[in-house]
Parts: sequence; C-alpha cells; structure tokens
Amino acid sequence: MTPDLHELDAFAAVARHRSFRKAAAERGITASALSHAMRVLEDRLGLRLLNRTTRSVTPTEAGELLLARLSPALQDVAEALTALAAMQEQTSGTLRLNMPRPAARLAVGPLLSRFITAHPRIQVEIVTDDGLSDIVGAGFDAGIRFGERLAGDMVALPIGPPQAFVMVASPSYLAQHGTPREPADLLSHACIGRRFPSGTRYAWELSGKGLPLTLSVNGALVLDDDALMIQAARDGLGVAYVYETMALDALACGDLVTVLPAWNAPAARFFLYYPGRRNLPPPLRAFVDFIRA
Repeated sequence: MTPDLHELDAFAAVARHRSFRKAAAERGITASALSHAMRVLEDRLGLRLLNRTTRSVTPTEAGELLLARLSPALQDVAEALTALAAMQEQTSGTLRLNMPRPAARLAVGPLLSRFITAHPRIQVEIVTDDGLSDIVGAGFDAGIRFGERLAGDMVALPIGPPQAFVMVASPSYLAQHGTPREPADLLSHACIGRRFPSGTRYAWELSGKGLPLTLSVNGALVLDDDALMIQAARDGLGVAYVYETMALDALACGDLVTVLPAWNAPAARFFLYYPGRRNLPPPLRAFVDFIRA
C-alpha cells in the first residue's frame, strides 16, 4: 500500500527534528504514537528509514534520500494550502459567469462597478451566450437565466429588477399597415421574429384578461438580438417584442410606440444559478453575498 501524505509528513517532521518528542509535540500527538506510525511506514516500504537509540534519532541512507526528495514537495503543498487560505481571506481569484446578452446588459452590467470596487482582487469574466449551456461542464462558476429555464438541481437567486417585455412598432409602420387591436391581428402584420441558438423560433408569450396566450407570428425578418430588433422596428420593418428597458429611449423620443400594451406578459426575473450550497469558491461566495445584500 502506498504511504499517504500524512505519514510522509510525519516522517519528515521526525527526520527534521531528529526527535520523536519534538515532532510529536509539533503535531499534537504522543511520541509513542508517532514512533508506532513510523514503524508501520517502514514495514509498508520494506526499508528502515530511521536509526533509533535511547539518545537520538537519525535518518538512514534511505531516509536521507526520501527526505531530500520529499521536503520540496511538502513545502509546495504547504505553500499551496497557504495560498488557498489567503485567497479565502482576501476574496481573490476569478469569477466566471455565463449569461445571455440581455442579462449582461440589464441585470449584471449595472452591478459590476460596485462589485469590482468592493472586491478589487476578484477578476470577473463574463461570457454572453444566449443558448442553454452546461455551466459546470464548461467551467463556469455560475450562470444567469430566466427562472423557468433553470435546472431543478441548481441553487437560484434573483438578480436585478423584474424585466417586462413590450410590443413596439414605428409610427410610420402603423400609419401604413394599421394598428393591431387584438392579438389575432398580429398574424396579418410583419412581426420581427426571435430565434434561439438551439434553432427554435420563439412564439410570443402574451397575457391578457387573466389568460396566457402563445402566438406564433410571421415576418420576413428573424433576429437573435434585442438591439437589432429595436433598430429594425425603428426602421419601420414591423412589430417587435423586446425587453421594455432596452426600448425606453426609442419610446421616449417617439421613434417607437407600444402595440397592444394590455397583452404584454408579466415581468419576469433573471436568476443567478449555481450547483450546491456548501464550499462555494470565494469569488462566487462574494458575488452571492453582494447580490443578497
């Protein structure tokens, strides 16, 4: 059986101190227990590592050879553990987050300045991905998605304010094609579609009169980015269904107006999600605590 790190570290302590008593005191055990452990180690290796007399303990030739090779490795292990402890105390390291582009713009972007100011030793790396990635397999600490898109085995924490969707079109488009009065009217309009990275085309999820409604709209233009959808709607290319926050400027200046506002779906939340509740990496723990606060 191969010796474990605990046994090898105990041998190095005895060889370094040339004393079972001093090595045992350092490790918080009795000298007799340490002497017994060294005999077990020697029996396992089939070699005498220590010469023992009533007055001294010295490494044998084999013991000197083992100590010479072992000491640098044990020092590396000690330094690594010290570095980990320092990282936990100072909250340093890298925080890797995966999220769709709207989450980065609307939920995380407004928080970054305060978080980085509070934790200058943490390097934040954000990868925007509108697909449903395996954050664990891809090496991310956490991801951000809408609540209904979360796996059941993930811990979820709401982040950022609720986000509403709004149907918008330019005044020129509505002047030319008419203003929809009911959701069914959208089927005869040019609607700017949304396609997910999976290839699935989004069916607009509406809500009105207390009832949900899913509508598969049609149009000549299909995009995967809200900023492009808003610009296309501004250019009079059709009706877009986008994050309200991202359309506020265009609505304020009159480039866009709302369509069927009574049928917009209720606002939804983004969620930070990550596996497990214990032993979080210090940068992720700092981010979770920051969001909770």
